[in-house]
Amino acid sequence: MNEEHTVPFPAPSHWIDGRAVRGSGPLIDVVNPADESVVATFHEGTAEDVDLTVGAALAAFDGWASASVELRAAVMRRLAEGLEKHREELAATITQEMGAPISFSRQAQVGFPVASILAAIAAAEQFEWTSVVENSLVVREPIGVVGAITPWNFPLQQLVTKVVPAMLAGNTVVLKPSELSPLSARMFAEIATEAGLPDGVFNVVQGTGPVVGEALARHPKVDMISFTGSTRAGRAVSVAASGTIKRVALELGGKAAHIILPEADLDAAVTRGLAFAWANAGQACGAYVRMLVPAGLQETVVEKLRAAAEEYVVGDPTDEGTRIGPLASETQRRRVDDYIRRGVADGATLVVGGPGRPEGLESGAYVRPTIFADVDPESVIAQEEIFGPVLVVIPYADDDHAVEMANGTIYGLNGAVSGEEEHAMAIARRLRVGQVDVNGGQHNFQAPFGGYKQSGNGREMGRAGLEEFLETKAITR
Repeated sequence: MNEEHTVPFPAPSHWIDGRAVRGSGPLIDVVNPADESVVATFHEGTAEDVDLTVGAALAAFDGWASASVELRAAVMRRLAEGLEKHREELAATITQEMGAPISFSRQAQVGFPVASILAAIAAAEQFEWTSVVENSLVVREPIGVVGAITPWNFPLQQLVTKVVPAMLAGNTVVLKPSELSPLSARMFAEIATEAGLPDGVFNVVQGTGPVVGEALARHPKVDMISFTGSTRAGRAVSVAASGTIKRVALELGGKAAHIILPEADLDAAVTRGLAFAWANAGQACGAYVRMLVPAGLQETVVEKLRAAAEEYVVGDPTDEGTRIGPLASETQRRRVDDYIRRGVADGATLVVGGPGRPEGLESGAYVRPTIFADVDPESVIAQEEIFGPVLVVIPYADDDHAVEMANGTIYGLNGAVSGEEEHAMAIARRLRVGQVDVNGGQHNFQAPFGGYKQSGNGREMGRAGLEEFLETKAITR
């Protein structure tokens, strides 16, 4: 490991009412997936810890909810400045806790959260908090105590897209980050406190989903749960929350299709498509993991993919030249490797990669970045979320065939289309997904993000992300 990117970690203890609190449950190790070293150890939270934390959030609610939008926005702006100030330390922390290459950690794992906070502030400042409908005053008010449950793949970004809009709306928050990547959440709590966030507005309970997540979802004084994770886990959260009829927002799995139209610039489309398939080692719910190509162009596309794949260096995530680091855990490595083996067994054409570890990387959670061609659209690797650097190429006959296959999974989170703009826009309108990228449009942090079907419900980012955390009251005169 490169010493310049090694950082000392604080114990990832709970953060309750503005201070660090030691957990009372069993010990959990935080493991660096690149070399399997233990970088931190913490006590898992319990249901009692959750109850204590919810109490702190509830006590802080009235004061924070009554604060002006201008005051709340000013605190969030200082928070964004604090994250920027600590960008290098945060990036190094995320690299060690979940394996993202250091260059990607700087640019995306920390850069995106800063941009997301600024976009959320702009949305809050432009939001119509009250309106008049005939003889009624319609008021938008905070929902109360929000329980946020976030995943390990983008530990800071997923935290920010829930917590910051919730707080801007006047809510108080209890966060359960992933036990695989809890260090950045603790750092966020300290930076938020330095930014002037009142005690109890933002709290963290460390631990696992079956213990802490379950207790948070069931808690009668938690008014809303916002969850990002697998579709399977989202079902469990919904069931746990149903007993108290609390609002539940879910951002779940995806199996994004990137449709390359016949007239597309193939070099640009292939380069962009592979980048979005393999970024963060493919550990992104919105990764473009299915590349749908005209049957007559499949061979050309495959050769371009083969050449583009040579540019992806796999290795030590602290190395500036690494583009693909390890997966987030050994469990995840085995899961992805099993899918690669299933693709081979089911007869897909292996273009690059394959089962097993990359040469020279006999330890750590590394897999070989893989591309399959001639993939059956109904096969396991074309239907199930793999969550690793595995791209499948599927040939199609015409527009209708491409759209049918793109829509032909249980997921509907996002997709992409490359081609002449009018043609691409027509295809985009037919996709049953929450967000579509046409020809690599610049990412818009104000645009709503969320899924159709089993990719979840609700939306994050921008105005829509703020509205998720608000109640509506009509006062009729």
